[in-house]
Amino acid sequence: MHPLICTRCGELDENPDTGAGPSVLRCASCGQTRPFARLPLYCVSGPSGTGKSTIAGMLLERLSDRFVVLEQDLLWVGGLRDPTEHHRLFRSTWLRTAAMVQQNGRPVVLCGTVVPPEFEPLPERALFSAIHYLALTCDADVLADRLRARPAWREWDEERIEETLDFAAWVAWEGPRLDPPLTLVDTTGAEPAQTADTVCRWVQELHARSAA
Repeated sequence: MHPLICTRCGELDENPDTGAGPSVLRCASCGQTRPFARLPLYCVSGPSGTGKSTIAGMLLERLSDRFVVLEQDLLWVGGLRDPTEHHRLFRSTWLRTAAMVQQNGRPVVLCGTVVPPEFEPLPERALFSAIHYLALTCDADVLADRLRARPAWREWDEERIEETLDFAAWVAWEGPRLDPPLTLVDTTGAEPAQTADTVCRWVQELHARSAA
């Protein structure tokens, strides 16, 4: 089921009315209201090599009783890898997936490289009460060494490494200035368990505020 398609009139509503309440969507075409839990989404982001995949399993262990932890690369397949409009189809599919998962009452923690300009303009953004973004960062020299140490099959040549370093520099500089901002967590000298604890605190504190 596509969460933006009205179950009464069948219209695709790309601008659903969320003013009826945090747990209701109203179709702009026919006016029907339907229950829909609009919970916060927590995005754990950052350039490749900063530690997202390493801590994802730790987040699952620490948060699985209250949250659903998902790895973004799960849907990085087939036609969803279409680069059109900054991989819009991939991003939209992830938001729809997370929105349906959260109907079980548990918010989603999504681990993968994403920044606010890639999610915030999408129609599916309305399916969440808020999206919070945290990005792992790392010193450039350490990040380059981590990427060069990866297995050859992952194809991390110098050109790709340089592109990642440029993106990492952009995240570190622009991240806190975005709307909404990126919370930055430096993993340069941190053990994975320490980073996982920091991210867990970030998720739990934000969620406690949203529930207050």
